[in-house]
Amino acid sequence: MSLPELTPPEAARWAALAGIELDPARHAVVAATAAHMFRGLAELRAVELGDTPPATTYDPAGDLPGEAASDAAQ
Repeated sequence: MSLPELTPPEAARWAALAGIELDPARHAVVAATAAHMFRGLAELRAVELGDTPPATTYDPAGDLPGEAASDAAQ
């Protein structure tokens, strides 16, 4: 999904809606930073996770590289 670029006036409006007083000289910088973040989020959304289990199933004490499961529990 392609998002339109955030313009400096839109960045100022969103900042105001969030209760942030934004100096007019920073509008363009904030808009560019937000656009960069939105592009990164779009790439993460596009990642196919397939059969990846949820994070709650991860056990950090489980199998470690080079160790058997019984060795890691000790």
